[in-house]
Amino acid sequence: MAPQDLTSLLRSTSVDFDFYEALYKHFHSQPELSCQESQTAAKAASLLRSLNAGYEVQTSIGGHGLAGVLKNGAGKTALLRADMDALPVKEDTGLEYSSKVKMRDNDDVVKPVMHACGHDFHVTALLAAAERLAKMKESWSGTLIVLFQPNEERAGGAQAMVDDGLYDKIPIPDIVLGQHVMPLKTGYVGCRIGNIMSEADSFKITLYGRGGHGSMPHRTVDPVVLAASVVMKLQTVVSREVDPDQFAVVTIGSLQAGQTENIISDRAEVRVNVRTQNHEVRNKVLAAIRRIVKGECEASGATKAPLIENTTKFPLSVNDEAVTKDVHRSFEEFFGNQFDPDTPCSTASEDYSILGSSQGKPCCFWFFGGTDEKTWDDAEKKGRLAEDVPVNHSPFFAPVIQPTLCTGVDALCLAALTFLKKP
Repeated sequence: MAPQDLTSLLRSTSVDFDFYEALYKHFHSQPELSCQESQTAAKAASLLRSLNAGYEVQTSIGGHGLAGVLKNGAGKTALLRADMDALPVKEDTGLEYSSKVKMRDNDDVVKPVMHACGHDFHVTALLAAAERLAKMKESWSGTLIVLFQPNEERAGGAQAMVDDGLYDKIPIPDIVLGQHVMPLKTGYVGCRIGNIMSEADSFKITLYGRGGHGSMPHRTVDPVVLAASVVMKLQTVVSREVDPDQFAVVTIGSLQAGQTENIISDRAEVRVNVRTQNHEVRNKVLAAIRRIVKGECEASGATKAPLIENTTKFPLSVNDEAVTKDVHRSFEEFFGNQFDPDTPCSTASEDYSILGSSQGKPCCFWFFGGTDEKTWDDAEKKGRLAEDVPVNHSPFFAPVIQPTLCTGVDALCLAALTFLKKP
């Protein structure tokens, strides 16, 4: 089946997008935090079964993960993946279907919850693709797996599914495929051979001081001042220790100490996130962080050594050359100049590749844009893309529903059919 045949086939088979737009609004308004995606998973499983298309549905894998398997004769096995979890963010989009949900997180703190990373789009697009591909069964041969993964935001979901016997429950795929909605113009699709998303490491650093009365700082070791010194010194890691030709990001996402203004706390907690795209650079940055933290603690007279705990780790996401070239051919034919085969490697991170790398199987991942065309064009003309286009994890992140949803569904179907086509 030539690429043109894929294009014709896809354009001749559709689904009720009114239904899936309403479904997207449901998921957006009912987000669930990592490891708590029970209702999202139940809804996805129910809809897969309701298609009556022959999907064998396996649930409760690695938490709330699930997978549907559609066997359709001899051929390759392709896995399409979507993540389900939301973020502890208070939504500020003003949408009529915006989230008002609050949930208790893993630290037992009640927080507002929002689909601020587009996982609601991912789930909806994969369900629509599952229906559309089932309608095309006479035109392809092989096995299709649609997998809904929990706990992507905390970097644990893919590994948890594998560790919970995922591949004892479903066939091992020949190819693992996935996508992510991004702050790019809607209708755009971007992919690349090689590194597609960054490696990430996160830490919780506890700094120990000696607490006391706010009026008697000389009788204390102030962890707030210590934490401030650590935060400022960490800003020099990238600017002064990493080769300017290399990529690295060090972000302080949280600094917490004390409860009121007249008490000097006895400890401070700093949460650090690191992004790299090269193992050598990663090792250098992580070593520098540990050196600086320990050095600042010693300089401040800290009462004991800092506690540095790893919290999450995302692998470097690498698109297999052969698989990605095949996907590119299908995307170029269908999307035309809306497809970029050399999109920049993202500074963000993903754990989807574990679904393939754990079995020695190749992966391909791509991006699709969700920013309203007029919003994008106006911001671009003003030179204000960074200011006026909300990014993932922002309380204002709200991809325009169409044509974003259609693009995501088209891309999933095209990628699957690239490998499930009949000879």
